[in-house]
Amino acid sequence: MATILVRYPRHDGASFDADYYASTHVPLVEKAWGPHGLTGAEVLFPHGDQPDAAMVLLRFRDQAAVDAAMASPETAEVMGDVAKFTDITPALYRAGD
Repeated sequence: MATILVRYPRHDGASFDADYYASTHVPLVEKAWGPHGLTGAEVLFPHGDQPDAAMVLLRFRDQAAVDAAMASPETAEVMGDVAKFTDITPALYRAGD
């Protein structure tokens, strides 16, 4: 299994629409990358004064699935959707199998 952790680190004046993220963006990610080996997405919304607005753990079958998803044409739509819910630049971390 391979995992990508996506963090949205807060900054002064940052905006983040958690409802849009959970109800629209994450299902878009699942639809786009599911056929390439995404097996699950776990969304975390830290409470209070935490440094991140949100985090998501994206679980893939293996590293080849991550590579296939990232190289897929659907990735442009996924990345283009980010501006619809936040002005925070996401930070991505990969963990191998």
